[in-house]
Amino acid sequence: MALTRMSRKGIVRQLARGLYDYPIDHPTLGRIAPSADAVARAVASRDAVRLQPAGAYAANILGLSEQVPMKIIFLTDGASRRVKLGQREIILKRTTPRNVATAGRKSGTIIQALRHLGQRQIDDHVLSILRRQLNNTDKAQLLKDLKYAPAWVAKILRRLATKTP
Repeated sequence: MALTRMSRKGIVRQLARGLYDYPIDHPTLGRIAPSADAVARAVASRDAVRLQPAGAYAANILGLSEQVPMKIIFLTDGASRRVKLGQREIILKRTTPRNVATAGRKSGTIIQALRHLGQRQIDDHVLSILRRQLNNTDKAQLLKDLKYAPAWVAKILRRLATKTP
């Protein structure tokens, strides 16, 4: 009841059932929607699930695409659900344990972004963008996570992890 009263007064904003935030008002832009990552982290900690960015959102996070998707997709080992954030929508898709085994790691985001782009879209430019973001720890993690990637993605990950820029 306390959250309901605070929501009516405008102190907190209900994003979804059981999910609230403190709204931020910008002088020019008005009320600002919370970031997709913040909402996803809140859902993950509340429901004790793992989340892995997928699709166009994963490609956008890594700088492989400049388009910001209206539907942000996260793979999860919990229940599927949708959360509306103004015009944008966060979609949590239940998937196999193999797809969320790399959740929370850069290697998992790279795997999902490459799957989204497709084998024919991967060229030297894409590889150079990814190489710039990887340090030695990330490269070692890529080699450990090869078993969770499709065969064609595993080849690319191996190239990323072993070759120097």
